[in-house]
Amino acid sequence: MDVPVTEDQIRSLAYQLWEEAGSPDGRSDEFWVLAQTQLASVSEVGIDETKAGDSDPAALK
Repeated sequence: MDVPVTEDQIRSLAYQLWEEAGSPDGRSDEFWVLAQTQLASVSEVGIDETKAGDSDPAALK
């Protein structure tokens, strides 16, 4: 079971990544996809760790 990633989460991370990259013009799609990919990876890792018996959320960071 995958934990759904919300559009708000993607938007927030994409904006953060865009700012960290110096706010470049014309690359919004790139940062959106990067945010989706990163959040999907974190979601999958978190699920796998929980299934493995790790109940400490701080350990997932």
